Amino acid sequence: MSKNSDDFGNRSARERLQQQRERDKAREKQRRVLIVSAAVVGVLGLAAVVGVIAANTGGKDGGSDKAGPVVAPTGSTEGDKPSIPTGKADAPSTLQIWEDFRCPACASFENAFRDTIHELEASGALKAEYHLATLIDRNMGGQGSLRAANAAACAQDAGKFTAYHDTLYINQPPEQDDTFGDNAKLIELAAKVPGLDTPAFRSCVEDGTHDSWVGKSNEAFEKGSFQGTPSVLLNGVSIFPSKGNEQISPENLKKWVAEANKGKKPGTASPSAG
Repeated sequence: MSKNSDDFGNRSARERLQQQRERDKAREKQRRVLIVSAAVVGVLGLAAVVGVIAANTGGKDGGSDKAGPVVAPTGSTEGDKPSIPTGKADAPSTLQIWEDFRCPACASFENAFRDTIHELEASGALKAEYHLATLIDRNMGGQGSLRAANAAACAQDAGKFTAYHDTLYINQPPEQDDTFGDNAKLIELAAKVPGLDTPAFRSCVEDGTHDSWVGKSNEAFEKGSFQGTPSVLLNGVSIFPSKGNEQISPENLKKWVAEANKGKKPGTASPSAG
């Protein structure tokens, strides 16, 4: 073999080795970017990603609403975006929360921000509007989203929405587990809310009294430009998982509400039902 051939072979080997090293470096760089991105996203950001994925997953037929008249819960907000209000009705700022009781991202949000929202409501700085969706039923099958939303609406009738709403999220089963599809389980959880487990509440849950109203609320969610659940807006501006360049946190939520309320008086009206 000639010297030129040897040189060509050595050069080819070196080039192949260099190319392999470049590919390895590119893969390692991509891996580091993914790791850093995950760290930056954090728990709440990751929850938002879960919601986005859920919103774009092909749906199933589970969780279809019963046909029947729309029976609105006591004190609910009607119109094209029905909701259950909490807090003082004349509070200067409004937090709109679009949720699904089976959604793990929604539980992450609620468990992280529950105390802050209650504090802001108690001070008259903020009122909330809860819009109930059945996204997980559509995506994964089952009726847990619908059944839990109906039960929460029944709790609203009894003036116990907030306590029961919080109880459902504290006791949320795994997303793929349709435990909330069992009315008996929802009635069992009602026992954790003093005064809620009554014959009227049980009848409302078992009869699906508010199923069609929940269907109307979910229809509003599907017609909206939402990326998934939870979708959280402060005075109509999306704040989850961030507002501008600021990541949502209990401290930032308080700051954003204070900024929005500057020069305005806190609400003093009687709290909304529930």
